[in-house]
Amino acid sequence: MNELDLAWEDEQRPRHRRRAASGPARKRKKGRGGKTFLAFFISLLVVGGLAFGAYIGIDKVKDMFSAPDYNGGGTGEVTVEVIQGQLAADIGNTLVQKDVVKSAKAFVEAAKSDERSRKLQAGFYNLRKQMKASAALSLMLDPRSRAVNKVTLPEGLTWQDTFTKLSQVTKIPYADFENAAKDPKALGVGEVWYTRQDNKPRDPGIEGFLFPATYDLPPNVDATAILKIIVARFNQEIDKIGFIDTVQSALHISPYEALVASSIAQVEGLDKDQPGIVRVLYNRVYSNKFPCNCLQVDSTVNYFLRITNKGAKPSTELLNSEIHNKNNPYNTHDFPGMPRGPISNPGTSALTAATNPPKSDYYYFLAIDTQGNTAYAKTYPEFQNLWTQAQKNGVK
Repeated sequence: MNELDLAWEDEQRPRHRRRAASGPARKRKKGRGGKTFLAFFISLLVVGGLAFGAYIGIDKVKDMFSAPDYNGGGTGEVTVEVIQGQLAADIGNTLVQKDVVKSAKAFVEAAKSDERSRKLQAGFYNLRKQMKASAALSLMLDPRSRAVNKVTLPEGLTWQDTFTKLSQVTKIPYADFENAAKDPKALGVGEVWYTRQDNKPRDPGIEGFLFPATYDLPPNVDATAILKIIVARFNQEIDKIGFIDTVQSALHISPYEALVASSIAQVEGLDKDQPGIVRVLYNRVYSNKFPCNCLQVDSTVNYFLRITNKGAKPSTELLNSEIHNKNNPYNTHDFPGMPRGPISNPGTSALTAATNPPKSDYYYFLAIDTQGNTAYAKTYPEFQNLWTQAQKNGVK
């Protein structure tokens, strides 16, 4: 600015006068007057041009030192997604693409000057177009701007429980989720999950693939889109822990059978006990040292009662007809091997347990106290002793 001001001053400062030309005074006066007018006119043009150039120059200098930005609170409505792990510049670029802010730099500067920006969360936001960057940031920091259906799916839910919870949060009919789940492959369940090493029939449903987590669901999506998000998260977690390669190469079983084992461990014990439980399951099914290679777990009986709307029961209350129901495809007391499918949707702990359970000679497990801690036994007499202890501890 100072340099431009100086330039304007130079143009207005009197120039060094030339010596008067010889000749009659009258002619000199006439000629001088004409030249003075012409010089004055040219000076006006030059000064005007410099002033216009200075005006344009000031704008460019401003752009060099301050980011382009809109004024005001904006108009209309637009939904913007902030993804986990994005930096302020990334968010700014997204906002520019949606025409919320004029430049990413303006948003970055607004974020730097507002400590609250560190609390900005991933999710969807209802914003307006052409907002001042600081106004956009303030609106994003207002919880009321979150365009989100947040839902938490705990470990161990069945597909029915999951659909009920999703329907309650999103207001999408339960039946829509049922219909969307009829084709798991279309939702992202890979071909590798459709083969069993034991050649037993496989459950065709979505059970086991609805990964338990907290989801920020986008606005205006249908049941199919939501289930695709959840299955994608399952696939992400499976890849992260190397589930498929590990169970195939180290355990020599199909990923689907390992998924079934993890789903049982999920409902049978605490996170810390799940690896030991999986080992018992594998010992019973694959070692050929346990009667009929049957799992003989009551959780599969209760699963069938749940999905047939009869309700689960404590083991001591299960009827003999329920335990040995030959029409129950999840009957593990009379049929060998893993049941036809998962009995819950396991979380990371149970999935990891199924990939690398500790080696042991245990063939029995049970909850030893009301806190859910698990105890193990190698023989049935040892198991009976543990059961007596568990009853004394209040276990039913």
